[in-house]
Amino acid sequence: MIEELRQRLQALQRPPGLEDDPGTVPLGLGMVDQVLGGGLARGALHEIAAAGEAHMPTAAGFTAGVAALSCAARGPHAGRDDKSVVWVAEDMALAESGAVYGPGLIDIGLAPERLVTVAVAHRRDLLWALEEALRCRSVGVVIGEMRGGALDTVAVRRLSLAAAESGALALLLRAAPEGDASTAATRWIIGAAPSAPNPYGLGAPCLTAQLTRNRRGPLGTWIIEWSESDARFVLATHAQPVAQPVSHRPHRKIA
Repeated sequence: MIEELRQRLQALQRPPGLEDDPGTVPLGLGMVDQVLGGGLARGALHEIAAAGEAHMPTAAGFTAGVAALSCAARGPHAGRDDKSVVWVAEDMALAESGAVYGPGLIDIGLAPERLVTVAVAHRRDLLWALEEALRCRSVGVVIGEMRGGALDTVAVRRLSLAAAESGALALLLRAAPEGDASTAATRWIIGAAPSAPNPYGLGAPCLTAQLTRNRRGPLGTWIIEWSESDARFVLATHAQPVAQPVSHRPHRKIA
């Protein structure tokens, strides 16, 4: 009954420009998708924050992986296989973290020719570009990369409404978690995690995903790997390494 009431409320709140449910982007993780109600909701804003500045590449990789899954999604509501991905970044973000790497996008399953990158000098330009991209019918995913600082609640609300009207997936990538108010459907904190031991070299990329806000259900924390062979997320099954106890060393005698 509660789920039925929730669906009715969502239907009443749906903007007139969106005739049906835009669907979700399943992450391919049964436990996580169940918590999310099927996956990350399209037509909504989602915040992805790095656990710290050093974890920004990991958070960016998670964001790119979500965008790739959105582009590859099939089904009655997907229909966005031929749409572009727009990545808007502040100049400071590009100076500190660099731009996205084409061959890396291919490895993650996102064709570089489908990515449109935009560099802006000021925060207001970032928010304006994100809103304009969300209102473009040829865009399926919009990513905004920004550094620290609280967001204007009115601007975030406008982004959420623009995403709802177009049915696009809006991802806001932040360099550090913030506690400011937000209309985002979900809020994530992403950090790097040790990979599984591999006798042939480096193991699969691994990260810790903490869901701290979820309008559809409970919260949670998971350790996730990226499977390069089939370009998808998988739940890590290996135990995380712990520090070994220091072996006993008798005190040396001083002559």
